[in-house]
Amino acid sequence: MPRPTGTAPAASRSRRPAGPSGPYVDLSRAEWSTLRERTPLTLSAEEVEELRGLGDVIDLDEVREVYLPLARLLNLYVEATRGLRGALNTFLGDLGNGGEERRRGTPFVIGVAGSVAVGKSTVSRLLKVLLGRGPENPRVELVTTDGFLHPNAELRRRGLMERKGFPESYDRRALTRFVADVKAGREEVTAPVYSHLVYDIVPGERLVVRRPDILIVEGLNVLQPALPGRDGRTRVALADYFDFSVYVDARPDDIREWYLERFRKLRETAFRDPHSYFRRWTRVPEEEALAYARNIWATINGPNLTQNVEPTRGRATLILRKGPDHTVRRLSLRKL
Repeated sequence: MPRPTGTAPAASRSRRPAGPSGPYVDLSRAEWSTLRERTPLTLSAEEVEELRGLGDVIDLDEVREVYLPLARLLNLYVEATRGLRGALNTFLGDLGNGGEERRRGTPFVIGVAGSVAVGKSTVSRLLKVLLGRGPENPRVELVTTDGFLHPNAELRRRGLMERKGFPESYDRRALTRFVADVKAGREEVTAPVYSHLVYDIVPGERLVVRRPDILIVEGLNVLQPALPGRDGRTRVALADYFDFSVYVDARPDDIREWYLERFRKLRETAFRDPHSYFRRWTRVPEEEALAYARNIWATINGPNLTQNVEPTRGRATLILRKGPDHTVRRLSLRKL
């Protein structure tokens, strides 16, 4: 955040996970692409064009070589989770709370994390479509954490407008409760709706989620560990409800350039809407507008990335590592 869309020192970033004794298997794109096997391509070039975010360069080759293997892996995880659930139900029998509800099963929850402008929204939308067209046509829902930002009026009251997107700018309790309720199998759960056009929560509007088979939760800070409560006790983290998680990674310098390029394009398109929060930046010279965007990156998005978002990378099940051209170059998959 903000979505108009200091860089960490190079020495502070390890571009590859630890070696054979580390928690990840490191794969090149070529190696990863062979894991697709017979997973069918169910998307057209036109659909990919509609799904990708502004500034992203994803195409059918990227879908075939990166996201079809990922869809296959996720389908295997979903199937394995069902098997584990069956084993647990056999073990527990009729004992324990909610035996009947437990046997019905709960949604498989996927977290997608990464910086502003890194392309995590495109990844999430692609996964929603690919998984929804899987062997059993599961019902897949996508929720972004933007809806759980505090309204701008509340952020101003707390002095947090200049920290929008930082962990403290979210209603973390409501977000965690929302995912917990979906995971518990509640028939209907609702979430607030955020508008990037007006840069605020939409009063009175709610997103309704009704017992999905798979829930994708996308956001900057979804992999953050739980913070201690006022009583000093550690709380449950949002990521504790995830069955699988993806971190979309790239060098901060590259992400900064993508952010600025997206700002340029938004200035020519969405910002021109009369209701746009950022419309004033279409009425000034381009260099003045870009100076504003650079300042936003230097004071908000960049620090948030290095202080809060990037440190959660090592908690992900899978890390997608992008090169300067926005394409995935390497992948790191956590060992079991």
